[in-house]
Amino acid sequence: MAFQINNNVTWVGKVDWELRTFHGQEYSTHRGSSYNSYLVRDEKTALIDTVWGKFSQEFLVELQQQIPLDKIDFVIANHAETDHSGALPELMRHIPDVPIYCTANGVNSLKGHYHQDWNFQVVKTGDKLTLGSKELVFVEARLLHWPDNMMCYLTGDNILFSNDAFGQHLASEKMYNDLVDQAELFQEAIKYYANILTPFSSLVDKKIKEILELGLPVDMICPSHGVIWRKDPLQIVHQYLKWANAYAENQVTIIYDTMWDGTRRMAEAIAKGIAEANGDIDVKLYNVGKSDKNDVITEVFKSKAILVGSPTINQGILSATAAVLEEIRGLQFKNKKAAAFGCFGWSGESVKIISDRLREGGFHLVSDGIREKWNPNNEAVENCIRFGREFASSLT
Repeated sequence: MAFQINNNVTWVGKVDWELRTFHGQEYSTHRGSSYNSYLVRDEKTALIDTVWGKFSQEFLVELQQQIPLDKIDFVIANHAETDHSGALPELMRHIPDVPIYCTANGVNSLKGHYHQDWNFQVVKTGDKLTLGSKELVFVEARLLHWPDNMMCYLTGDNILFSNDAFGQHLASEKMYNDLVDQAELFQEAIKYYANILTPFSSLVDKKIKEILELGLPVDMICPSHGVIWRKDPLQIVHQYLKWANAYAENQVTIIYDTMWDGTRRMAEAIAKGIAEANGDIDVKLYNVGKSDKNDVITEVFKSKAILVGSPTINQGILSATAAVLEEIRGLQFKNKKAAAFGCFGWSGESVKIISDRLREGGFHLVSDGIREKWNPNNEAVENCIRFGREFASSLT
């Protein structure tokens, strides 16, 4: 399925309605996704990105309905990750001498993936490729989110092909931002940022400001996943600027796992104490053993503080809590407070272990945490409520 974006640009990608996990099993895609490829026609024709390799044959069939492959003059590889470049081997088998424009890191990545010595043309920020009456202007976007990433801007049509930036994992037949459910769109956009781009927030901030300072008119932003931003396209750019600057809402997220409900009861009591101390704070609880980890991480991203809990098991913590803490450590959230909690029967190391992991993840620990022995009795529950009140007070 191809569709015309305007007189010069055609979307020739693939909507993947069945996708439920991405990056292997690391990222949940409840609403599917798309792999956006764009055909830009002027006196010369450029193909911007391809699709995931498993859809190579479908991609070429659809592409040949739009243009004979030997009429493609340039291939633009904005990013070498295989969801964008996967169809390149099959495509280049038909047009082996057509130049591929990418960054120097893009050459390394593409050679690493496909072990082919194609006709690579290295570009950097400010380089231009003339198509005829229009030009593609290249903008490196290193580490957004791989070292090879870049964007390109089409003069005349004022379109920014942004690759992974400003995208979402969202499958839709309605390929524009103003036509889809806005709640779903922004849920997927913030989830995408929180789970993928958070570690690179300082670079996001710098690159966006660099692009905005160029003063280029932007009538449309065409990312490589999800819908195209055509109505007020810069709204997602300004949203990224907010997300990139230690974003936090008035929210506390409590995440935990539990064996025999003791740690769950502690979590609920702490939540009660927070609510009693400050009814304006939005408190959310997630059992990470039962919840989608990427959804939980999105809530952590939105929070100004979190609490993490686990009982002690084998002088350690439950695996679901350990796993989400490892994800959180790698994302390196900024300016967020935290504390640990958990119940125990014998040795009781869980609170210290969690506290250490949170500290490694860049969180400011507001206390040494709280632990209660065995199944919390009424006194222990009151201790947790009090702890929740004190935690809320530390946030003011």
